[in-house]
Amino acid sequence: MVILTNHVGKITISPEYFSELIGNTVTKCFGVISMNVSGIRDTLAAAFPLKNKKVNERGVRVRFVKDKLLIDLHISLMYGVNMNAVVRSIINKVGYTVEQSTGIGVEKVNVFVDSIRV
Repeated sequence: MVILTNHVGKITISPEYFSELIGNTVTKCFGVISMNVSGIRDTLAAAFPLKNKKVNERGVRVRFVKDKLLIDLHISLMYGVNMNAVVRSIINKVGYTVEQSTGIGVEKVNVFVDSIRV
């Protein structure tokens, strides 16, 4: 949960908002097939879906450190695409979208390519 305070009042942004915003942005990028689960917590949540987490929200981890966001993404790419170009596109697009939507600066976007599929 990110809480921002300004002269007007307090703004609270939920982790679900970030997951949905970033997941939708990443899945619309060329060459991305899907978002992958990351870590034991996401794996168990995918196996036992108590909370209705959408498929494109999986594999997104957002941390708020010193007024900046650190974002980790786990993705699957399409076979035959230029991995470097796709990852750079994702980093730029996610950083721009989050900064424009929330006004919070993005310090780093880490993209982990877990698999390449045909």
